[in-house]
Amino acid sequence: MKVLSWNCNGAFRKKYHTLENIDADFLIIQECENPSQSTKAYQEWAGDYLWHGENKNKGLGVFIRSNIQVKKLSWDDDNLQSFLPCRVNNAFNLLAVWTKYANSPNFRYIGQLWKYVQLHKDNMAKEDLLLCGDLNSNTCWDEWDRWWNHSDVVKELEEIGIFSIYHRYYKEEQGKESRPTLFHQRKLEKPYHVDYAFSSNNLFRENENYLNVGDSNKWLEFSDHMPLILTIAY
Repeated sequence: MKVLSWNCNGAFRKKYHTLENIDADFLIIQECENPSQSTKAYQEWAGDYLWHGENKNKGLGVFIRSNIQVKKLSWDDDNLQSFLPCRVNNAFNLLAVWTKYANSPNFRYIGQLWKYVQLHKDNMAKEDLLLCGDLNSNTCWDEWDRWWNHSDVVKELEEIGIFSIYHRYYKEEQGKESRPTLFHQRKLEKPYHVDYAFSSNNLFRENENYLNVGDSNKWLEFSDHMPLILTIAY
């Protein structure tokens, strides 16, 4: 199954055409508009979708591009931002993620995911899971005097059998990624790796999976983030 995850940097109604040739089975898009409150053309393109957000112009969407059934799961988010859990073909769970500041100076960005994991660790471990999205975080920003950080989140996920596909595929360490997913202010001299895909072991096969990070020569025209294009073993 082919999956694309991308922070489109807003105005997705003007950008969705850039994804047509990728032929993904479903798309996880951060910072996209709610199709029900946008243009007719965008609504028609969206087809079957799930969307979650506090702002109709910038939310988190899952768009289905093939004969797949997706059902939203009733996992309480306790006002954490932003998470969209769903069940795919009654075979595995998908957790779409776009972590935000969320007016929480102590638990912003990766702190939102850390709290979400505490709420739903049992749910996340119970079924095969794919977690994808913009985490706005990297091990290189760990704070030594904080009792949780990016590395702690990675460790907690690994303890329940959920691993980063990028790091398994490219055999690179957290914080030492060679392929940036974000160019801050769209400047090539400000590269960071902040977008991720994590999966359970059953969704990852060493010789079958792949994960590509979009090329800045193509994608910087549209967003400061590069898409992740990956396959999972399903």
